[in-house]
Amino acid sequence: MQQITLDSQRSLLRFLTCGSVDDGKSTLIGRLLYDAQLIFEDQLRGIHIESQRKLGDVDALDLSLLVDGLQAEREQGITIDVAYRFFSTAKRRFIVADTPGHEQYTRNMATGASSADLAVLLVDARKGLLVQTHRHSCIASLLGIRHVVLAVNKMDLMEYSEDVFRTIEKQYREFAKQLNFTSITAIPMSALLGDNVFKHSTNMPWYQGLTFMSYLEEVNADTVHENEPFRMPVQWVNRPHQDFRGFSGTIAGGTVHVGDEIVVLPAGTRAVVQNIVEYKNERTQAGRGEAITLVLDREVDVSRGNVLSSVVSPASISDRVEAHVIWMHEQPVQAGKQMLCKLGTALIPAVITKIASKIDVNTMESLQTDSLAMNEIGVCVIQFESKIGHDTYLANRDMGGFIFIDRLSNETIAAGMIIRDASTTQNITWHKMDVDTAARASIKGQKPCVLWLTGLSGSGKSTIANLVERALWAEGKHTYILDGDNVRHGLSSDLGFKAEDRIENIRRVAEVSRLMTDAGLIIIVSLISPFQSERERARRTIKQGEFIEVYIDTPLEECERRDPKGLYKRARAGEIRGMTGLDAPYEAPEQPEMHVSTMQQSPEDSALNIVSWLRDQGYLNP
Repeated sequence: MQQITLDSQRSLLRFLTCGSVDDGKSTLIGRLLYDAQLIFEDQLRGIHIESQRKLGDVDALDLSLLVDGLQAEREQGITIDVAYRFFSTAKRRFIVADTPGHEQYTRNMATGASSADLAVLLVDARKGLLVQTHRHSCIASLLGIRHVVLAVNKMDLMEYSEDVFRTIEKQYREFAKQLNFTSITAIPMSALLGDNVFKHSTNMPWYQGLTFMSYLEEVNADTVHENEPFRMPVQWVNRPHQDFRGFSGTIAGGTVHVGDEIVVLPAGTRAVVQNIVEYKNERTQAGRGEAITLVLDREVDVSRGNVLSSVVSPASISDRVEAHVIWMHEQPVQAGKQMLCKLGTALIPAVITKIASKIDVNTMESLQTDSLAMNEIGVCVIQFESKIGHDTYLANRDMGGFIFIDRLSNETIAAGMIIRDASTTQNITWHKMDVDTAARASIKGQKPCVLWLTGLSGSGKSTIANLVERALWAEGKHTYILDGDNVRHGLSSDLGFKAEDRIENIRRVAEVSRLMTDAGLIIIVSLISPFQSERERARRTIKQGEFIEVYIDTPLEECERRDPKGLYKRARAGEIRGMTGLDAPYEAPEQPEMHVSTMQQSPEDSALNIVSWLRDQGYLNP
C-alpha cells in the first residue's frame, strides 16, 4: 500500500457517487482505491478470495467488494446508511460518499449530497438515462451541488462506442439545462477494467478529455465565498466560572475579528467581539468551519439556537419560510403535520401549513398536490413556533438547510432547503396611535380579552357563545362573536376544510381578534380549532393575558346524537371527508383556562359560569 501523508495543505474535495442500481458506483470507488495503491495487502487477499468464490474465476477481482461490505443487509432489504470513504493522492484529499441506487434509499442519497461539493452521476451505457438519473440530478441541484461528472460506465459492454456515449451525453445535457449546474463534465469509462479512471483508455482514442482522477484532482468546486457574511449558530453558553461568559459554536459562514460588531438573532441585540477563544488560546480572527468561543463586550441575552451574525449583512429573521422538502417517511404528509425542526443548533416546533406543489423529477415540472409521499420533493410553506435566524439554502447551506423530526418516534422524516422568507411583515412597521387599547377599554368600563371556545362540531360552542354575549350585553359590556360558520361567509369564504385551510382560517380569526381587542372589545370566538399548535399560535398572536381558552367538552357520541347540521350523518355515509372527530383528529386542550362539561350542566349555567369567571378575573370591573 502506498503511504501518503494526509497533510492539511492539500485541498479537500467532498464528492458523492449516485445513480441507479448496478450502475457501478461501488466498483468505481474500489477502482480508485486500487489504482491509487491505497488497499492493504490483507484486504486485497480477502477480495481475491471472495471474488473467486463469487465469480468462479481464479483471476477475478471484484473491486466493488471494497465498498459493498453491507451487501448482505441490502439483499435482505434492511435500510442502510451512506458509505463514506477517505483517501488521498499526492495532489488532493478526498471524502467520497457512496449512496444507494434504489429509489427506496433516495433519502440516503440526499444525506450524502447535503455535504458534497461535486456529484458523480453514473449511467450504465447499456441502459442510458433512467428515472433515478433524473431524481438524483434533481436532488443534487436542490441541495446546492453545482458541479457534476456524468460518468458513462460499462463502455466495454457497448464496444466502446463513441455514438453511444455522445447520445447519452446529449440527452443528459438537454435534461440538465433547467438544473442550474455550473459545470457538467462527461467521461466515458469502464470502472471494472479501469478505462479512463486513472489512465486514458487505448480503447477510446476518440476521447481526449481528462481522466476521472485527473478531473477530481483539478476541479475547483469550492463553494465558500470570500466575502460571505459572518454567521455562527450558538451551540452552548460557556460558563466555566463566574468570571467568564462566552458563546461557543462552529462558524457557518464568513469570518469574525476582535472588535467586530455583531447582532444576536432573533432578538436583534448588538454587541462587540472582545475576545475569540479556541480551547486555551486567544485569536484575533476566525473563519468558516472553525469551532470557537466568542466573548462579547457586554452582557446580552444569548441562548442555544440563537445566531450571532454580521451587522452589515444580517441573516433573515422570520417564523414563516417557503422551502423545498424531501419527504422521507413511509406515511405521506399533508398540511397540518406538526414536527420538530432542526435548523442550525435550534430545535423548534414547526408545522407545514401548505404544500404548494411537488416536483416531477423527470421533467422538473411543478404539479399541484395536497400531500407528499415518501421520496417525493415538494415546495412547502413552513410555520415555526417562533422567529428564527436563517438564510436561503443557496446563500448558506448550514443556515438554510434543516431536517424534520417526528415528535413521537424521534425519527428524521424529512429534509428541507429554504427558498425564501415567507413572512409578509419584514418591511412593515406597526404604527403606534395616541388613542391606545387601554384608553379604548377604559371608556367601555372593561378589560379586553378573547374567549376562545373550542370543541367538536355539535358540542354547543355557538349556543354558549350566544348566551355569554347576551349576559355581557345585559351588563352594558361591548362584545362581538366570531362564529366559525359566520366568518366563512365572508372573511374565510375562499377556504375549504383541508388541514391547510383550517390552519389559515384560525390564523385569520386570531388576527381579527387581535385587532378587535385593540379596540377594547371582549371577543367570543366559537371555532372547532382542532389542533393544539394552532390554538397556541392564536394565543401568541393575541396580547399576553388576553387569550382565554375555553374547552367545551362534549363526548363524540353526544355530538353525533345532537348533530344539529346533519354533518356526522353525512360523514358516516361517506359524503363528507375530513370530519373532525371521525376521520380527522381533534386535540383536546391540555391546560385550558376554563373546562366546561356540557354533560354536567346546561348551556345557561355554562354561560353564567364563564361570565362569573370573567368577573372574578377583573375583565368586567377593571
